[in-house]
Amino acid sequence: MGLLEAIILGIVQGLTEFLPVSSSGHIEIAKVLLGSSQEQNLLMTIVLHAATALSTIFVFRKDIKEIIRGLCQFTWNKEFQFSLKVILSMVPATIVGLLFENEIELLFSGEILLVGCMLLVTGLLLFLADKAKNTNQNVNFFHALIIGVSQAIAILPGVSRSGATISTSVLLGIDREKAARFSFLMVVPLILGKMGKDIISGDILIESAKLMPLIIGFTAAFITGLFACKWMIQLVKKSKLKYFSFYCFLVGTVSIISIFF
Repeated sequence: MGLLEAIILGIVQGLTEFLPVSSSGHIEIAKVLLGSSQEQNLLMTIVLHAATALSTIFVFRKDIKEIIRGLCQFTWNKEFQFSLKVILSMVPATIVGLLFENEIELLFSGEILLVGCMLLVTGLLLFLADKAKNTNQNVNFFHALIIGVSQAIAILPGVSRSGATISTSVLLGIDREKAARFSFLMVVPLILGKMGKDIISGDILIESAKLMPLIIGFTAAFITGLFACKWMIQLVKKSKLKYFSFYCFLVGTVSIISIFF
């Protein structure tokens, strides 16, 4: 994998992990266009996800400290309850990931038709959420479970994880800024867990990879992710999701049409 390819994939991952346009879908499209090999894809994907997970941790470092503090206190306060809600939201995606791991991996092999269709679904969700009224409601345990289900569905390439979880939150009546905050925080443990599982499994031969493209890709994804994460929070607060819905409709339609040429 060349340095330019690594930079492109890093920027794509950094932007689309936080912007509601499906990072998995765009990465799949980029890989097909760039002609990346499957072995390179797996390792680079893990590295890029590590970068965006780290950028999330950096942006929400104060919130993460509160979550850890809440878990350690074992006192039924707001921090402890919020920590339990984050854990509850992880359950659906964890179950789906463990039970259907092989089936899910098959979907990440250049299935552009699936990506295109799911981008259209993402666009519809964003459009509906943008029309919803804003409230000051907090995330409760029921909300956390439903948002977790939407995160599990977002495992499909082309369904934006942030788009699905934020849209679901807003449609449930949750405050937009709180919805974005919860959406970004709930994915960090899942990303780190998936990365650890892939590394421990032995399927990835890190020693055989060229380090420079990985470092360049990681750096590009991390820096881009920092800006995209902060930008996305402001966009959600200002009800600007409809513009991303139009983008998803466009890219999804183009992706579907492209398979016939």
